[in-house]
Amino acid sequence: MNLLLLEQNDFIAPGRVEISDRRFLQLRDIIKLEEGKTFRAGVIGGLTGNATVAEFTGEKAVLDVELTTPPPEKSGITLVCALPRPQTFHKVLHCAITMGVNDLWFIHSRKVEKSYWQASVLQEEAVDKEIRLALEQCGDTVYPHIEYRNRFKPFVEDELPGLIANADAAIFGHPRSTDRPEDFTGKKVVLLIGPEGGFSDYEVEKLTLAGAVGVTLGSRVLRTEFAVAALLAKLS
Repeated sequence: MNLLLLEQNDFIAPGRVEISDRRFLQLRDIIKLEEGKTFRAGVIGGLTGNATVAEFTGEKAVLDVELTTPPPEKSGITLVCALPRPQTFHKVLHCAITMGVNDLWFIHSRKVEKSYWQASVLQEEAVDKEIRLALEQCGDTVYPHIEYRNRFKPFVEDELPGLIANADAAIFGHPRSTDRPEDFTGKKVVLLIGPEGGFSDYEVEKLTLAGAVGVTLGSRVLRTEFAVAALLAKLS
């Protein structure tokens, strides 16, 4: 935990919080609480700064906080990802958040199993837990905006054009392309990543008609979580 993520209901007085849940256990058992010890903290949706241990017991800690610094800026990249298999979903979500993606869309694709949409990892509580862990990891406080669309064609025809209109470019991973992601570095980009094995020919055609350009990382087929990390790194 690189940032203690606080909620408004943690405050027991202005500038003072009390915690006794998972965060406290991590502070107690891993970071090792000591009176006067200071570490990074931030309030959800707000400023970051320092938290200093005022007092603690075996069950809770009282901290004095001074929050004066804005959270890190987002990347400006919108990630649209074909819904990955359940064991990969959290990896993709965590990677995107830690790399500064603020807008995430998980969509259906021909190679996405319909059963993925009923997976427990998509339940609100599970998603919220992963978001918090990712924000703690990267030192951010601002929740990302996440959307889910379980029909490919309506999304591409009705919603993708609006996303593209608000960006400098839209690109999708495609091993047979000749364009490179480095050409779009630093731009406001809509990044579309297909399922393992890539988008189908029909989906590639629809994406191209919508204004997206294929880019390649080479001829090797990557797992979804690796493609997300590699492409976001290239675009940063």
